[in-house]
Amino acid sequence: MDNDEIIRQSQAVCAALSAEDDGLKREVLSHAGNRWSLGIVHTLGVSGRLRHAEIARRMSGVTQRMLTRSLRQLERDGLVLRHDYAEVPPRVEYELSALGQGLLAQMIPLWMWVVDNAERFRAARQGYDARASDDARRAIDLQACVSRVRTSTTH
Repeated sequence: MDNDEIIRQSQAVCAALSAEDDGLKREVLSHAGNRWSLGIVHTLGVSGRLRHAEIARRMSGVTQRMLTRSLRQLERDGLVLRHDYAEVPPRVEYELSALGQGLLAQMIPLWMWVVDNAERFRAARQGYDARASDDARRAIDLQACVSRVRTSTTH
């Protein structure tokens, strides 16, 4: 697909959205596309039904609070199913819904694209960091120069 066709399709999709659908799109993408939600979708997609603590063990770095928030939002959006068991102690398990499995399937091409372009991302970041570092050095040099000028004019 050439660039003009990509732009045409993007504009057509956006033009077809009602204001309500556009808001929903933004919310769902914001929730489903965040760092922890993508990990949850992947973890449940690969492992099937899991308890909260097991999801946390498989996702290093996520706090209990963030995992709980993300699971609730994914459940609200229909991407994750919550199963409560009337046991003592209570047991809760989570699994992907059919909608969540659809999201996982759509994520695979994006992940492949990221992997295929990893070196380009690294090079872009290195270039940016080098330019930002140069800009920071110039700003520090400029501050020092201004300070010297102020000091020399007050004497």
